[in-house]
Amino acid sequence: MARKRILGIDPGTGICGFGVVDFITHKPARMITAGVITTPAHTPLADRLLDIYESLHEIIEETHPDEVSIEKLYFNQNITTGISVAEARGVVILVARQFEIPIFEYTPLQIKQTLTGYGRAKKKDMQEAVRKYLNMVQIIKPDDAADAVAAAITHALMTRAQYNL
Repeated sequence: MARKRILGIDPGTGICGFGVVDFITHKPARMITAGVITTPAHTPLADRLLDIYESLHEIIEETHPDEVSIEKLYFNQNITTGISVAEARGVVILVARQFEIPIFEYTPLQIKQTLTGYGRAKKKDMQEAVRKYLNMVQIIKPDDAADAVAAAITHALMTRAQYNL
């Protein structure tokens, strides 16, 4: 029986979502933990990135994921926000590499398409799709945590044949 534990990440400087999900052959997926790493808005960026680094380090030490699935950066209009999110992504990638965990990246469009069948799904639709997939009673909140879990689920679905999940 194969088991794959995937850490999903929805990167951000102010709010970085995370979710750890177990995928076991012939069994329903099971969420281990999900939440957000938050950093105060008026804190220097270097300190915020350090907070993300230390928090993610702890999460990995506690949960021992086999792989990391991270949402790729999507620039909408605010390039300043995009740059800080890119820096947060760099911290996530660094921590995963320090633990020698393979990293996989998916665009928001791929994640939405995989979970809902529609690449422009709304936050509520994504939360509901994650809830249904994990057979949960309530949706995961906040939506950044649900997005991170969605990244983990997307990776499992994209690679399920490879791992016989």
